Amino acid sequence: MVEIRHLTATVAGQKVFYREAGPAEAPTVVLLHGFPTSSHMFRHLIPLLADRYHVIAPDHIGFGRSSMPSVKEFPYTFDALTDITAGLLGQLGVEKFAIYVQDYGAPIGWRLATRDPEQITAIITQNGNAYTDGFVDSFWNGLFAYAAAPGPDTEPPVRGALSLDSTRWQYLNGVADPTLVSPDTWTHDQSLLDRPGNDEIQLQLFRDYPTNVDLYPALQEYFRTRQVPLLAVWGAGDEIFGPDGARAFQRDLPDAEIHLLDTGHFALESHLDTIAGYIRGFLGRTLR
Repeated sequence: MVEIRHLTATVAGQKVFYREAGPAEAPTVVLLHGFPTSSHMFRHLIPLLADRYHVIAPDHIGFGRSSMPSVKEFPYTFDALTDITAGLLGQLGVEKFAIYVQDYGAPIGWRLATRDPEQITAIITQNGNAYTDGFVDSFWNGLFAYAAAPGPDTEPPVRGALSLDSTRWQYLNGVADPTLVSPDTWTHDQSLLDRPGNDEIQLQLFRDYPTNVDLYPALQEYFRTRQVPLLAVWGAGDEIFGPDGARAFQRDLPDAEIHLLDTGHFALESHLDTIAGYIRGFLGRTLR
């Protein structure tokens, strides 16, 4: 069995929990989770990569087992979450790495890439957008309305995204065989969302989300300039980030490898072996 270590580091006064596995001298792969989950989403993927790669999977501040300071104590923006991730990697002496991004992990990964292009060796994106293509209006219209004008008229719909029904939906929407998805996934995530004060954290990040879209032009220029190797493994049935979001990468990265899978937003829960196979093949060709 591959040994997975469950560790913590202090970065800018915050406790950052992370999972680490694989030989330290091997190429590093950093796994960046989405909303509303944590590095828990990578619990089964890590051992499938760590025989060949050094794998690091942190919990973002306010998520999982990392610190959860209040909104008065920490600036919950995607810039601030990126600062913490960069600080952790710096403490661990990681100078070059591939990234696996999903959902919220994407804007964090994109900031790491555009801040220091030299450090990124390859990108794996799993339902992590870098283009407005693929934004499903039925999910995003309410969030962007709230971000533009937070208040009593726009807040109730986005608060619905913090409910158990919504969390369950994120795991099951678009999945061809829902029986493959363990109910432990959404109950685990919901228990963390339900912590006192976490709702205000999530609402603050919702309000900051448009800054991610504002980053897209610079990010797409980064793609065109660097031609970074990219693999998209995408749940085609996702009603948050639809399959056009995956296809869009080839606009600026003609050699991007795109795979659309018959599943949804949390594709690892139903297509773990398939995704791991694509990743191992991609990184084997890319990281020399």
